[in-house]
Parts: sequence; C-alpha cells; structure tokens
Amino acid sequence: MPRMGRAGWWVLAGLLLVLSLAQARSHHSHSSSQVSAQETAQHSSQDSSDSIALAQLPPEGRETLQLIKRGGPFPYPRDGVVFSNFERILPKQQRGYYHEYTVKTPGVNHRGARRIVCGVVPECYYTADHYKSFQRIVEAH
Repeated sequence: MPRMGRAGWWVLAGLLLVLSLAQARSHHSHSSSQVSAQETAQHSSQDSSDSIALAQLPPEGRETLQLIKRGGPFPYPRDGVVFSNFERILPKQQRGYYHEYTVKTPGVNHRGARRIVCGVVPECYYTADHYKSFQRIVEAH
C-alpha cells in the first residue's frame, strides 16, 4: 500500500469535512421537514375540526351517506374512488384511506361541487365547495 504524503492527508481531511457538513445539512433539512410536516398535520386537523350534524346536511347528503353505509349502488361512476387529500385539509392518512362520493346538487346536470369523503365509516366529511373546506359529519346517537 503506497504511503500518503502531506498533500494527500489534506485532501482526505477536506473530503471528510465536506462529507460531515453534507450529512449535518441533510439531517437539519430532514428535521425541518419533519417539523413542517407536523405543523401541516396540526393545521390540517384544525381546519377540518368544523363539524356538521347529520340533520344539518342537505337531504341529498343524508341520502348519499345512507348509500355509503349500504355499500351502494351509487348513481355516479366515480363514486367510491380514492380521494388523495392533495389539499391536505383532512387529517393525514395513508393513500387509499379516503374515498369520495357525489352529493347530488339539484338544478345542475353534472356532478356539482358537493361531496362526502369517508375514511373508515363513520369518519366522513362533507364539502359543499369541491374540497376547499370540509366539515366532519357528526351523527347524534
């Protein structure tokens, strides 16, 4: 094995310094993103903390919720598809946890903006503005 001269040791020391700084920066960035994710999750939970009583849902919303509980049949082909929560308003869950369902809107000839998004029933949320805001559906027992 060849001997390393003074210049070689300086190069090695410099590389080790660069690697340790890069690792420290990476760790700091990862920690910051964890804090940011936690803050986002807390903010999201607060945003979705508004609730709506089952009786306050529009009649079409109550009908949709009954269909969800029965497992269908649903009037729209996209009912039951995975809701990805890209808006991050609902509490963070793994992909595939939430599913969306159309709430009919009288007077429109398309799906409209109203939806119910459910995780594990009875964890369901109502949106009247196409995912801009959600209200947790609360059923009185």
